[in-house]
Amino acid sequence: MTKRIYIFSPSSAVRNKAAVRRGVARLKAMGHEVELDPAVFATHMRFAGDDETRLAAIGRAAASGADVAIITRGGYGLTRLLPALPYKQIARAIDGGTQFVGLSDFTAFQNAVLAETGRVTWAGPAIGEDFGVEPEPDDIMQACFDDLVTEQGEGTGWQLPAAERTAEPLQEKGVLWGGNLAIIAALAGTPWMPKVKGGILFLEDVHEHPYRIERMLTQLLYAGVLQRQKAILLGHFTNWVPVPHDKGFKLKTVVDWLRTQVKAPVLTGLPFGHVPTKVCLPVGAKVTLAAEGRDAFVLWGHRH
Repeated sequence: MTKRIYIFSPSSAVRNKAAVRRGVARLKAMGHEVELDPAVFATHMRFAGDDETRLAAIGRAAASGADVAIITRGGYGLTRLLPALPYKQIARAIDGGTQFVGLSDFTAFQNAVLAETGRVTWAGPAIGEDFGVEPEPDDIMQACFDDLVTEQGEGTGWQLPAAERTAEPLQEKGVLWGGNLAIIAALAGTPWMPKVKGGILFLEDVHEHPYRIERMLTQLLYAGVLQRQKAILLGHFTNWVPVPHDKGFKLKTVVDWLRTQVKAPVLTGLPFGHVPTKVCLPVGAKVTLAAEGRDAFVLWGHRH
């Protein structure tokens, strides 16, 4: 099924143009029509163009009428655009069938759109690091993206670590939201932090040592965010390096500590983050979280 895909750069400048071109070629090989934003390879300092250039790119993505508007890469740059995002135009685009897809720095866009408009966007792949990798993109990532573009996706599942085997079946319903932990922590206290009560919060990050992860979690705890959730789902926290003076302090230490701070279940292993195998998750959608034994599921049904 041919879909129209619009590719834009709202954050950091593309450094690996070859990867983006490979990603474009692969999407075309899958039968999709692909349009590149005119400023997709723009650069201004570390950004994909100055603020006005990137705001214009977001506006063009929203006006494109594409089935999917997907980012080239994350990095940094969206938080400085949040006051000026064309929220009404973005909401109209989503209502018209455009699915906005991305991760990492795109978390700022996704949660601001949720806070301002209540609309659903998708945490999912980026063109460069996911579709443009060599030798081949991850099969599960591609299958989940295909489910999204064909509107066949109804949920995702994964296996919990043995230590998290649930003694009693777990089921919670709530709004799924979150994304990159550093971005969510940076939104705390701003107008663009979604006020989700009884939600299901998912988090991931990259290049952050466990003590920094804990510090950001304490920010969300002390801001009252974590206590309001029905469940916390932790994806992958990757590419950090232990140091000798950690003396046993590691990611598991942080997760164990978090469980002493909140009553809600904290589940790990969600297949999402800066990793090849990533699912697509509807940010702002009402979902059902279910877990039994080691099997965990997030279910949202068809989204049209």
